[in-house]
Amino acid sequence: MVRVMVVDDHPMWRDGISRDLAEAGYDVVATVGEGRQAARVAGTVRPDLVVLDLRLPDMPGHEVAAKLSGLEPPPRVLVLSASAEQDDVLEAIKAGASGYLVKSASREEFLDAVRRTAEGDAVFTPGLAGLLLGEYRRLAAQPAPAEGPRLTERETQVLRLVAKGLSYKQIAERLVLSHRTVQNHVQNTLGKLQLHNRVELVRYAIERGLDAD
Repeated sequence: MVRVMVVDDHPMWRDGISRDLAEAGYDVVATVGEGRQAARVAGTVRPDLVVLDLRLPDMPGHEVAAKLSGLEPPPRVLVLSASAEQDDVLEAIKAGASGYLVKSASREEFLDAVRRTAEGDAVFTPGLAGLLLGEYRRLAAQPAPAEGPRLTERETQVLRLVAKGLSYKQIAERLVLSHRTVQNHVQNTLGKLQLHNRVELVRYAIERGLDAD
């Protein structure tokens, strides 16, 4: 059972999210309303995934995400925010968030995002993914970085499809592999490249033109 912590300063949102998660079969191990408390509690209860609001009373949500990324092992972080502003999205992702969903999403969209984030996918509200790809392409126009470690042919195939935005399930179907095998290839690639999450992996791939046909 996936262990989830909910961080939101609004009790009604916090309770509603927790109830939806519990009804969907997740183990809600903690609910907190402040950023500093979230960082402390996460270090104790060790959630697999944190649903995080950005507007917290004591510190910005992206700072909380950065603190959570420093845990060992770090939980996956799904931001659930009322804001769809570009700066908020980019700050959250740079801080280590695995996905970003706006609070206007339906219950079904939210639970699907939680499931996919727990499986290792990078999940974004429609429209935000294009924003991030645009930012990565802007960064890719800067001087090319030094060559990285050598990847296998299969790892490179998987990386190309990750850069195109395909989910693990879609990659598995495209390459006729199991979902677990795709996850293993991604984890191996992250280790070789010394990257921390799928978002950083997409940026790496785009910087090297691997998202092009």
